Amino acid sequence: MSTTTVTLADGAKLVVTVSGSGRDLVLVSGLGGTAAFWSPLVPLLESQFRVIRFDQRGIGASERGSEPVSIELLARDTRAVLEAVDASNAILIGHSTGGVILQELALQDPSRVGGLILSGTWARPNRYMAELFRSRARILEAAPKEYAAMLGFIGYTPEWLNANWDKFEATIAAAPVTPQQQAVVAERIAALLAFDRSSDVAKISLPTLIQGAEDDLIVPAFLQRELAELMPQAKLRILPSGGHFFPITRADDFMEMLHDFARNA
Repeated sequence: MSTTTVTLADGAKLVVTVSGSGRDLVLVSGLGGTAAFWSPLVPLLESQFRVIRFDQRGIGASERGSEPVSIELLARDTRAVLEAVDASNAILIGHSTGGVILQELALQDPSRVGGLILSGTWARPNRYMAELFRSRARILEAAPKEYAAMLGFIGYTPEWLNANWDKFEATIAAAPVTPQQQAVVAERIAALLAFDRSSDVAKISLPTLIQGAEDDLIVPAFLQRELAELMPQAKLRILPSGGHFFPITRADDFMEMLHDFARNA
């Protein structure tokens, strides 16, 4: 495993971790923005892929820089990571906010991308997410540890969370408690709610898999179905359960979908 730092023009510094060997696989996480989100899956991936993951700007070990945060900027950051590690013909997986980042990246410059997996994501603003994230932002401001607890309860399935309570405790421990951390989350929420590439995503010609879970309470499955309608060339897989964090709670199914996609992309 190796770690490198990508320094961007506005002073942002992105900490990138590379491990394993094989075809390039780039993992882009959601609102939390951490490379650590993917940690439970990395040991399952390293024997077949060169796994590339990173903390997004202002999160974890990475520094924010000075540019206003937008999905367009986060897509440029991801492209800079691909260039820094010389990724080619890569499979890119973006979960939740990571999925909108990858839609933007595919429209900006798909030259290093061999295929996209858009996981638990959406195409354009909607009332459900706007009201949910408005409520989450208010909770974050008033009680950051309760904000983290809410994420655990609505992000994972109850049975999985009850059997993996250490994950809930880790979520609480990582709560954004400082004003600086809360500002990063708030600007990311504003960016994801403003995202709208619904009129453009049909132009994406890369092999694409859209996936979701029927019981996702954060980015409901109707939004993945809508995205699939806007991208008729993409394939759609909806799991019957798994919650928003189904890549973790349904790891075996997630891995099966990834391997099936990789064989054909």
